[in-house]
Amino acid sequence: MIRFLAALTIAMFASLPARAEVEITEVVSPGGITAWLVQEPSIPFMALEVRFRGGASLDAPGKRGSVNLMTGLLEEGAADLDARAFARELEALAASFGYDVGPDSLSVSARFLTENRSEAVELLRKSIIEPTFGQDALDRVREQVLTGLRSDAQDPNEIARAAFNKMAFGDHPYGSNYRGTLDSVANLTRQDMLEAHQAVLAKDRLYVGAVGDITPEELGPLLDELLGALPEEGAPQPKPAEILIQGGTTVVPFDTPQSVAIFGQTGIEQTDPDFFAARVLNQVIGAGGFESRLMTEVREKRGLTYGVYSFLVPQDHAATYQGQVASANDRIAEAVSVIRDEWTRAAAEGVTEEELDAAKLYVTGAYPLRFDGNAPIARIMVGMQMLGLPIDYIATRNEKVEAVTLEDVKRVAGELLDPEGLHFVVVGQPEGLETTVAN
Repeated sequence: MIRFLAALTIAMFASLPARAEVEITEVVSPGGITAWLVQEPSIPFMALEVRFRGGASLDAPGKRGSVNLMTGLLEEGAADLDARAFARELEALAASFGYDVGPDSLSVSARFLTENRSEAVELLRKSIIEPTFGQDALDRVREQVLTGLRSDAQDPNEIARAAFNKMAFGDHPYGSNYRGTLDSVANLTRQDMLEAHQAVLAKDRLYVGAVGDITPEELGPLLDELLGALPEEGAPQPKPAEILIQGGTTVVPFDTPQSVAIFGQTGIEQTDPDFFAARVLNQVIGAGGFESRLMTEVREKRGLTYGVYSFLVPQDHAATYQGQVASANDRIAEAVSVIRDEWTRAAAEGVTEEELDAAKLYVTGAYPLRFDGNAPIARIMVGMQMLGLPIDYIATRNEKVEAVTLEDVKRVAGELLDPEGLHFVVVGQPEGLETTVAN
């Protein structure tokens, strides 16, 4: 019966209309933990997002992949429960927990019914505060990670991504795979898991978003119960990353009939006042699907690829502007040339009024679609906190997009786009391309 109610609740929330008008309340627990809350009492259901800044970039020296492996073990046994017992309790509560990690953060997501709130929070607390890191679970999850790494070593996209990151960021954590290497992961121990846990899960890097059937008065004590036992401080955050990559081309030989390319240059921070102009610019260049310039020129006019895209990548410690394309070995050189030409044209000319209007319409129209349930709203609020955005940002965001002018985009295009600094990492057997570095 409980599982039926949970499924019904989730289905109801999935079908709610998209919305971007949300009323956020800041809640500070008696113990001093801050969270942003959106009350939604109409259905007895709650979503909680807990995020820790730093993530896999806090791996200890020589222990690459330790935070990723530790994250995978958080639901594999906690307190007095082994992995199977933990899974059984979670199922009995009709709750859903998720654990994820990346270069900048570790996230814990939870969804549960109001009637099971206390029990679900206690089970979640055990996984966050008291993971056991049992050897059997460690060996099992380690093998899953190693299997993924072996697969990546044969994936042209992953090979290209790894080569680009190493060239762009060098010895900074961004320059290597946050999941580690075959050697580093194979040598990780239970003690490494304990140390990674202490390094990342701490109050001085904690952000919380809650949405659903709970009041501010109820949320405060819940936060202390769930997170109050965390250490006050974790490991120091990484320093800013210097972007080292220069313009040119790097060819990584790989036996495949189709070459894969990752291209990129220095980008723009999400907190930069010109970020929205850059977002509109990128919508025109490569984020707009079949309406984008790159798709029009590379696919529609010349048939060089099935897809080509560009995207802004503003991370905590560095910002890049990247893209990707795949094409037959005998056509990838032409695809690279066309992309460079479009980069140069946009830098010199900006965009047209028609392109600007279409891009702004999409960027503003797509925004409310992100608010399609309690869990997405909780995630958005946590992201806002991490960026230092005001609590009313959701209500004002589209106004900032609408305020972008043609002159703004032209200026930002000239300042941001760097055709001479654009670097392509091409994995395959490309004809007519060789490794070069711009002078």
